[in-house]
Amino acid sequence: MTQSVVVQVGQCGNQVGCRFWDLALREHAAVNKKGIYDEALSSFFRNVDTRSGDNGPDIYKGKICSLKARALLIDMEEGVVNEILQGPLRDVFDSKQLITDVSGSGNNWAVGHKIYGRQYRENIVEKLRKTAEHCDCLQCFFIIHSMGGGTGSGLGTFVLNLLEEEFPEVYRFVTSVYPSGEDDVITSPYNSVLAMKELNEHADCVLPIENESLFEIVNKIHQMINSGKLGSTVKQNSLVTSSAGSAKTLPEKPFDAMNNIVAMIILNLSSARFEGSLNMDLNEISMNLVPFPRLHYLVSSLTPLYTLADVNVPSRRLDQMFSDAFSRDHQLIQADPKHSLYLACALLVRGNVQVSDLRRNIERLKPSLHFVSWNQEGWKTGLCSVPPVGHSHSLLALANNTCVKPTFIELKDRFMKLYKKKAHLHHYLQIDGMEQSCFSEAISSLSDLIEEYNELDATKGGPRIDPSRLKIAV
Repeated sequence: MTQSVVVQVGQCGNQVGCRFWDLALREHAAVNKKGIYDEALSSFFRNVDTRSGDNGPDIYKGKICSLKARALLIDMEEGVVNEILQGPLRDVFDSKQLITDVSGSGNNWAVGHKIYGRQYRENIVEKLRKTAEHCDCLQCFFIIHSMGGGTGSGLGTFVLNLLEEEFPEVYRFVTSVYPSGEDDVITSPYNSVLAMKELNEHADCVLPIENESLFEIVNKIHQMINSGKLGSTVKQNSLVTSSAGSAKTLPEKPFDAMNNIVAMIILNLSSARFEGSLNMDLNEISMNLVPFPRLHYLVSSLTPLYTLADVNVPSRRLDQMFSDAFSRDHQLIQADPKHSLYLACALLVRGNVQVSDLRRNIERLKPSLHFVSWNQEGWKTGLCSVPPVGHSHSLLALANNTCVKPTFIELKDRFMKLYKKKAHLHHYLQIDGMEQSCFSEAISSLSDLIEEYNELDATKGGPRIDPSRLKIAV
């Protein structure tokens, strides 16, 4: 069994990470009734013998003693990390796997990337190596960060570069939360575009998620609950199980609902932890969905969508679930993949679903979807028999689709509005190692990416051309 390490950077990264570990524990508690440390648990958790203190040895078999997350928590303001360490999940994190400062990055990519990157480089590398040493077969780093602030965008992408240097063979999946147009951080377009250049060059896969889409999805769920269409009581199995085995309920915080959705994406992405008739490994996602190295942005949609307050949302009919995954309302960015071009698409299904159900729905949906001419059968499917807590089945769709282009164009436009006026540039240029060429290179990298999507879009609607076969002279 392979292991994954979660690196959560900045305020947003740590808040989403907190929800991820909470939901992961619930999921395993629902499946692992006997409290035995198994291969599924080992994917994200170590089992540590803490009887002789926190530095006890790992236990690879038998009863769960004390679960420790395979995680590295980084933030240049200590507020969120301190809150996690005082909450019900405090025992899940190894105190040696935290890196915090007090002053923050002041919503400045250059502070996070150039100043804190240099300052904490050795410390970060040491902690990453230590985490990797506890893994038998490290397959993937999941990085969770936001694009709009200073620490998440700046230090988050610095860590991404480090991972490529130190662990070039280990996959780097990045979950990036993009700011909305009405973001209250005026410099967020600068931070996002500077971070995009790093994502283009150093990530294997990026799952872009827009705050605006999360907000709209959560609002719709709350409207349905308030209208009485959905039950609003929390099921008994929606408890947080601590490593000591006690169950504690958590009050819901304002952004928990939005963060839960992001956390569920990562949980479902790694569903190969559990048994399944057709499990999809993480390396297969990168291999099958990314035909060109820079075009590694995967649009995700999750169905059924649910939050802490509505884990008893009624299960959607199976065929409806597949239809929902391709509808605009369920996309985690403001996009409509049905009217854009697919390079490839992965469907990760969990629960009591048969291969025949998958095939039937793919055949049903295929006529309404546009795939590139050279990959008309560009589907990758995964079946995991263990459903998420509170549901009979779920579906995560990952689409490599040109519908991400408008998000990038809008980001470029917002960047240029500031950049043409040279507004706030001095805050960046006064940082040692930061030059104006960093901005021109970043916007050039984004423009090139948009152009690559334009070239693909130009082929949409053309005649389907079967690739010529190799002719063998007899």
